[in-house]
Amino acid sequence: MRYDVVSDTHGFLSDELLRALEGADVIIHAGDICSTHDLRRLERIAPVKLCLGNNDYGYDFGPFVTRTCRFFSDELRWQVNHYRERLDLDVCDVAVCGHTHRPLIETDRRTGVLVMNPGSPTYPRAVGPSMGRIVVKDRRIISADIVRLG
Repeated sequence: MRYDVVSDTHGFLSDELLRALEGADVIIHAGDICSTHDLRRLERIAPVKLCLGNNDYGYDFGPFVTRTCRFFSDELRWQVNHYRERLDLDVCDVAVCGHTHRPLIETDRRTGVLVMNPGSPTYPRAVGPSMGRIVVKDRRIISADIVRLG
Protein backbone atom coordinates (compact mmCIF):
# COMPACT_ATOMS: atom_id res chain seq x y z
CA MET A 1 0.00 0.00 0.00
CA ARG A 2 1.14 3.50 -0.76
CA TYR A 3 0.59 6.19 1.85
CA ASP A 4 1.16 9.71 0.55
CA VAL A 5 1.80 12.23 3.31
CA VAL A 6 1.19 15.98 3.15
CA SER A 7 0.97 18.81 5.64
CA ASP A 8 0.59 22.56 5.73
CA THR A 9 -1.15 23.00 2.39
CA HIS A 10 -2.90 26.12 3.78
CA GLY A 11 -5.79 26.16 1.32
CA PHE A 12 -3.81 25.52 -1.86
CA LEU A 13 -3.26 22.24 -3.68
CA SER A 14 -0.95 22.70 -6.65
CA ASP A 15 -1.47 20.76 -9.85
CA GLU A 16 1.94 19.17 -9.31
CA LEU A 17 0.95 17.97 -5.84
CA LEU A 18 -2.34 16.57 -7.12
CA ARG A 19 -0.51 14.69 -9.89
CA ALA A 20 1.98 13.28 -7.36
CA LEU A 21 -0.87 12.03 -5.17
CA GLU A 22 -2.53 10.09 -8.01
CA GLY A 23 -2.25 6.37 -7.29
CA ALA A 24 -2.05 6.75 -3.50
CA ASP A 25 -3.99 4.18 -1.51
CA VAL A 26 -4.29 6.54 1.48
CA ILE A 27 -3.52 10.24 1.86
CA ILE A 28 -2.38 11.39 5.30
CA HIS A 29 -2.66 15.12 5.99
CA ALA A 30 -0.89 16.35 9.12
CA GLY A 31 -2.90 19.53 9.58
CA ASP A 32 -3.26 23.09 8.32
CA ILE A 33 -5.29 22.01 5.31
CA CYS A 34 -7.37 25.19 5.84
CA SER A 35 -10.04 24.27 3.28
CA THR A 36 -13.02 21.92 3.26
CA HIS A 37 -12.94 22.13 -0.55
CA ASP A 38 -9.35 20.85 -0.58
CA LEU A 39 -10.30 17.99 1.71
CA ARG A 40 -13.04 16.94 -0.74
CA ARG A 41 -10.54 17.15 -3.64
CA LEU A 42 -8.12 14.86 -1.80
CA GLU A 43 -10.92 12.44 -0.92
CA ARG A 44 -11.62 12.03 -4.66
CA ILE A 45 -8.07 10.68 -5.05
CA ALA A 46 -7.94 8.35 -2.00
CA PRO A 47 -9.28 8.01 1.55
CA VAL A 48 -7.86 10.80 3.73
CA LYS A 49 -6.62 10.57 7.31
CA LEU A 50 -6.54 14.13 8.68
CA CYS A 51 -5.70 15.85 11.95
CA LEU A 52 -6.30 19.47 12.89
CA GLY A 53 -3.48 21.99 12.64
CA ASN A 54 -3.23 25.31 14.42
CA ASN A 55 -4.91 27.09 11.47
CA ASP A 56 -7.80 24.64 11.02
CA TYR A 57 -10.15 25.64 13.83
CA GLY A 58 -12.39 27.89 11.74
CA TYR A 59 -13.37 25.00 9.48
CA ASP A 60 -15.87 22.17 9.88
CA PHE A 61 -14.19 18.96 8.76
CA GLY A 62 -16.68 16.81 10.67
CA PRO A 63 -16.74 15.31 14.16
CA PHE A 64 -14.07 12.68 13.49
CA VAL A 65 -11.30 15.12 12.60
CA THR A 66 -9.51 15.98 15.84
CA ARG A 67 -6.08 17.11 17.01
CA THR A 68 -4.71 13.58 16.87
CA CYS A 69 -5.61 11.00 14.26
CA ARG A 70 -4.97 7.37 15.13
CA PHE A 71 -5.67 4.49 12.79
CA PHE A 72 -4.67 0.91 12.15
CA SER A 73 -3.67 -0.09 8.62
CA ASP A 74 -1.50 -2.87 7.21
CA GLU A 75 -1.24 -4.15 10.79
CA LEU A 76 0.66 -0.99 11.74
CA ARG A 77 -0.44 1.57 14.33
CA TRP A 78 -0.39 5.07 12.82
CA GLN A 79 -0.55 8.36 14.68
CA VAL A 80 -0.84 11.83 13.13
CA ASN A 81 -0.55 15.14 15.02
CA HIS A 82 0.36 18.56 13.69
CA TYR A 83 2.98 18.93 16.43
CA ARG A 84 5.80 16.45 16.81
CA GLU A 85 6.02 17.01 20.57
CA ARG A 86 2.42 15.77 20.93
CA LEU A 87 3.08 12.41 19.30
CA ASP A 88 3.12 9.46 21.70
CA LEU A 89 5.76 7.19 20.22
CA ASP A 90 5.02 4.47 22.79
CA VAL A 91 1.68 3.66 21.15
CA CYS A 92 2.41 3.67 17.41
CA ASP A 93 4.62 2.21 14.72
CA VAL A 94 4.46 5.19 12.34
CA ALA A 95 4.18 8.81 13.49
CA VAL A 96 3.44 11.76 11.20
CA CYS A 97 3.66 15.45 12.07
CA GLY A 98 3.82 18.81 10.32
CA HIS A 99 3.86 22.47 11.42
CA THR A 100 7.54 23.25 10.77
CA HIS A 101 7.22 23.14 6.95
CA ARG A 102 10.57 21.29 6.99
CA PRO A 103 10.78 17.68 5.78
CA LEU A 104 12.18 15.05 8.12
CA ILE A 105 12.38 11.27 8.22
CA GLU A 106 13.96 9.46 11.12
CA THR A 107 13.67 6.36 13.24
CA ASP A 108 13.28 7.14 16.93
CA ARG A 109 16.21 5.56 18.77
CA ARG A 110 14.23 4.60 21.86
CA THR A 111 11.09 3.16 20.27
CA GLY A 112 12.07 2.30 16.70
CA VAL A 113 9.08 4.30 15.42
CA LEU A 114 9.31 5.86 11.97
CA VAL A 115 8.74 9.62 12.34
CA MET A 116 7.93 11.68 9.24
CA ASN A 117 7.32 15.35 8.63
CA PRO A 118 6.60 15.77 4.90
CA GLY A 119 7.41 19.48 4.86
CA SER A 120 5.00 21.70 2.93
CA PRO A 121 4.11 21.71 -0.76
CA THR A 122 2.74 25.25 -0.42
CA TYR A 123 5.00 27.26 1.91
CA PRO A 124 8.26 25.31 2.26
CA ARG A 125 11.04 26.38 4.59
CA ALA A 126 14.71 25.48 4.10
CA VAL A 127 14.06 23.34 1.01
CA GLY A 128 11.57 23.45 -1.85
CA PRO A 129 8.00 22.13 -1.92
CA SER A 130 7.71 18.56 -0.68
CA MET A 131 5.50 15.70 0.44
CA GLY A 132 6.18 12.26 1.88
CA ARG A 133 5.56 8.73 0.69
CA ILE A 134 5.55 5.55 2.74
CA VAL A 135 5.20 2.15 1.08
CA VAL A 136 4.11 -0.85 3.14
CA LYS A 137 4.12 -4.46 1.96
CA ASP A 138 3.41 -7.58 3.98
CA ARG A 139 3.01 -5.50 7.16
CA ARG A 140 6.50 -4.00 6.79
CA ILE A 141 7.62 -0.53 5.80
CA ILE A 142 9.44 -1.01 2.49
CA SER A 143 10.33 2.64 1.94
CA ALA A 144 9.83 6.10 3.42
CA ASP A 145 10.84 9.03 1.26
CA ILE A 146 10.50 12.76 0.89
CA VAL A 147 9.21 13.60 -2.59
CA ARG A 148 10.46 16.93 -3.90
CA LEU A 149 7.97 18.97 -5.90
CA GLY A 150 8.66 21.92 -8.14
